[in-house]
Amino acid sequence: MEILCVGAGLSCAVTARGLAEAGHHLTIVESRSHVAGNCHTERDGDTGVMVHVYGPHIFHTDDAEVWDYVNRFATFRPYRNRVKATTRGEVFSLPINLHTINQFYRKTLRPEEARAFIEAQADTTITDPQSFEEQALRFVGRDLYEAFFKGYTVKQWGMDPRDLPASILKRLPVRFSYDDNYFFHKFQGMPEEGYTALVEGILDHPNITVKLNHSFTRDQAEGYDHVFYSGPLDGYFDYELGRLGYRTLDFERFTHQGDWQGCAVMNYGEEEVPFTRITEHKHFAPWEEHEGSVLYREFSRACEPDDIPYYPIRQLREKALLADYVALAEQTQGITFLGRLGTYRYLDMDVTIREALNVIEMFKDKGAKMPAFAVPPL
Repeated sequence: MEILCVGAGLSCAVTARGLAEAGHHLTIVESRSHVAGNCHTERDGDTGVMVHVYGPHIFHTDDAEVWDYVNRFATFRPYRNRVKATTRGEVFSLPINLHTINQFYRKTLRPEEARAFIEAQADTTITDPQSFEEQALRFVGRDLYEAFFKGYTVKQWGMDPRDLPASILKRLPVRFSYDDNYFFHKFQGMPEEGYTALVEGILDHPNITVKLNHSFTRDQAEGYDHVFYSGPLDGYFDYELGRLGYRTLDFERFTHQGDWQGCAVMNYGEEEVPFTRITEHKHFAPWEEHEGSVLYREFSRACEPDDIPYYPIRQLREKALLADYVALAEQTQGITFLGRLGTYRYLDMDVTIREALNVIEMFKDKGAKMPAFAVPPL
């Protein structure tokens, strides 16, 4: 079969590789000048630092098959994401843990004592949290909420936390131990030569042709047996029903000789500080040594038509519009929508790869009768 993939990020790269190995011929068109989508990395010419161009990506998963898959194409080095936060004139450890609690409240609590103490701070009158704010107040109380969550959330989402659903804050945002590893997952690491090299390795197959700087239009699908599309779902239909809402990021780059902040990620929880965090990229590769440093201040704002979409908003208006686009997509023959943009869902890298691996198996079974969505977006 002759198959067209739109986008050279992880979704289409993994899908294309699997189908190429099954004997199909894949053409990938990518509007940017590089592969790997928003996890694109490149070496800074002046410092030699490996820079995460569209913001940092840390690979973490409990899926052993996905972990084995990425290690086929790249050498992964151990990496633990240890985030710090500046608020109220001090630096704290995130996620909130026993050290954070003791430092914040000037105490020396043991785990059981800290658990009881935080429960006493919590607003137990909230029995069924409906908003982000209620969820936070119920679990950690007002002091920790206002120091670490409220301002950051306002900046990140551009909305009052009282207007955001409780589901955004899915788990109890506190640990009663000194474990400051940001993720719980069994497998965690960073590709030694960056994510772009990883994706280039996945795409290195004689049955795969990649065309960069190539914008997709629907007429290009003619002549192909099937299309896998990882661009914006609403964009495929030329936004005829309206635009789905996203948040985007602006990056303010600066350099420094030496070590600027001593960690990879420093969050800024106070609303008065206009940026959400500063990332120092040489710390994402602690096995390397660089005298110079490359850093980015991150600013979140509403996504405009010419911006890169990052985070789907998925509020009531967007979900209603999404349902209309899903119905439109399901009436379209010969195309399957993939990935974060194609399904309008926020996906971690490991989930993106897992879904692509599942798509490969589904295509082997269904062929050109593939549905519009392997994973329903709603």
